[in-house]
Amino acid sequence: MNKIAAGAVAGFVATVVLSVMMMAKGMMGVMPELDVIHMLSGMMGAPAMMGWIGHFMIGTLAWGIGFAVLYGMIPGGSAVVKGIAFGIAAWLGMMVMVMPMAGVGLFGMAMGVMAPMMTLALHVIFGAVLGLVFAALSAPRTAMA
Repeated sequence: MNKIAAGAVAGFVATVVLSVMMMAKGMMGVMPELDVIHMLSGMMGAPAMMGWIGHFMIGTLAWGIGFAVLYGMIPGGSAVVKGIAFGIAAWLGMMVMVMPMAGVGLFGMAMGVMAPMMTLALHVIFGAVLGLVFAALSAPRTAMA
């Protein structure tokens, strides 16, 4: 599989994992105010379905393909470490751009100190999955004897 396609698929899979964790967090009542889908749909002035679509487009296209394009420049000795570094960079971008645009301030501090900590943990897991899936999909295939 070419690297761009591998990045898109890896981004999609990592976004599915992230989404499941976000939904589990919500079902457990952990930080219900930290609802990324609600934030995205609110910023778009659209229903929640558009928030989900935006969430998957960002994770698949921006982060997945971005990871594939930038792979050689990302620090780290393995795809998983590179994915984690990329996930942390994506988290930082979210904290300084998306959170203020969503009206919860720099690093989402209007929701308390748990908001940046929770989102960091989620982005580290996102990045690890991104790197793992990307490595599996972009590894050269050998012919079986």
